[in-house]
Amino acid sequence: MIQLSQINFTYENSEGGGCLHDLNLTINRGEVILLCGGSGCGKTTLTRLINGLIPHFYSGQLSGEVLVNGKNVSQIPLYDTAELVGSVFQNPRSQFFNVDTTSELAFGCENMGLAADEIGRRIDDVSRDLCLDMLLERSIFALSGGQKQKIACGSVAALEPEIIVLDEPSSNLDAKATRELQSLIALWKSQGKTIVIAEHRLHYLQELADRVVLMDKGRIIKIYPGTSFSLLPKAELERMGLRILKLKSLYGTPLAVRPAFKSTFSICDFNYAYRHCDPCLKIANACLPKGAVIAVIGENGCGKTTFARCLCGLENKCSGTLNISGCDLKSRDRLKNCFMVMQDVNHQLFSESVLDELLISMNEENEAEALKILESLDLSELKDLHPMSLSGGQKQRVAIACAVASCRPFILFDEPTSGLDLKHMQQVATNIQQLSDLGKTQFVITHDPELILAACTHVLHLDDGDIKKIYPLDDGGVTEMLSFFIADDGLSSRVSDGSGLYPGVELLQPADWADCPVRYCPFRPRTDLDGAAQQTQFNGPRQLPGGNGRRGD
Repeated sequence: MIQLSQINFTYENSEGGGCLHDLNLTINRGEVILLCGGSGCGKTTLTRLINGLIPHFYSGQLSGEVLVNGKNVSQIPLYDTAELVGSVFQNPRSQFFNVDTTSELAFGCENMGLAADEIGRRIDDVSRDLCLDMLLERSIFALSGGQKQKIACGSVAALEPEIIVLDEPSSNLDAKATRELQSLIALWKSQGKTIVIAEHRLHYLQELADRVVLMDKGRIIKIYPGTSFSLLPKAELERMGLRILKLKSLYGTPLAVRPAFKSTFSICDFNYAYRHCDPCLKIANACLPKGAVIAVIGENGCGKTTFARCLCGLENKCSGTLNISGCDLKSRDRLKNCFMVMQDVNHQLFSESVLDELLISMNEENEAEALKILESLDLSELKDLHPMSLSGGQKQRVAIACAVASCRPFILFDEPTSGLDLKHMQQVATNIQQLSDLGKTQFVITHDPELILAACTHVLHLDDGDIKKIYPLDDGGVTEMLSFFIADDGLSSRVSDGSGLYPGVELLQPADWADCPVRYCPFRPRTDLDGAAQQTQFNGPRQLPGGNGRRGD
């Protein structure tokens, strides 16, 4: 199915990162292959070879041969490869072509010349399999990062390709959406699709991966059978720089000594609504400890990023104030006191080099201090590179370095570890702790319980734009926080009757689907489907077929 032989690759104008050396890999039809390793190890580059983006889009020095279904991807048009290989990129925004979600789901099918009723059927199936009904007919610009990730997965699934390549597909997903993604990958595998996943979060894939490819510095270090990899002890994973395989192993994690917080600040009457939308933020009042590290958790779309943007003063139409020591700070004042590391860091990287990014973030330029910050985040070797030439995880660390350099009293992190490996997640946790020692108040929006345990002192749980609960991260708080991320039965039941192909993979139940007619894009007549198609009803989830074993061995 996929054959990579004697691959060597260096990006054009590259000064050291993102290269592959002497790479050989064969992927059989129907396999699920997990690519893992540190940030910048070459995982994304390998996926770009498979989907043909190298050399057709990303130029560089390439030697060796990449065959997909016996065809050399460097010698056939990219649109031919796209019919075989569907791709979900690390940054889902980079693959959107439409302004509304339903058009995006239909776009690839339309370009393939499919009939209107076939496009409708595929949108129905994808909406059911990924629980997208509530996201149909919505502006893509109004979606959260996790919701955009789901639309990206849906747009690829609608193409029904033989091969699917996913680059950090869970990076912006909450716990519930990650379980839905797990179910979708299981479904794809049961349909005989070949799946290649580059990922740092491993826990949701341990039951699905047939083989695990460990990479480092552009080379394949070792290939594990999936069953053997799932048995590796936590200490061995840490030695290899990999994150945990089982979230339940976080129970009992020893907590660092938490400082006593003597002063507080308050958030008053925060209300905000996007244009032509119902209010998405409605916080009457909240009192929080000054100098704390507050984890902000909640499902995708609950208002976490909107809350952070309003708190920073980036949304000047947000009513309400931030009260510090009796002084009310409105939007303009909050801009001067807050620094936000955005979920999509491409929006805040402007300079010609990594070092320059830090220098413009400082009140007064101090190159020695900037170099010290870069060293603490393992970025020294990248200081002269252009930020846009870096991997997603490296860009994330550059943005965090800018936050450290800004020296503002309030720092907000929106998914700061979404593209990071274990080593760099621990470095981010260390930097957050160092900022806490300096008296900074920090909000950390995250879907990573490992980061919360390593760096945070409190948890703020958002639900539907309001604060559901605020609690300290003591022993009881840890249990409550982990129960949010580890919900065995909250979404769906497990395959228990023996007929499922993947024991332990959660399948969504009919109660989780919206039992209503499928809605289609308002931009007619391009997607104006006939009346019969518009009356199609959801009939519940597809079931995995029976089989003799989940890996066929």
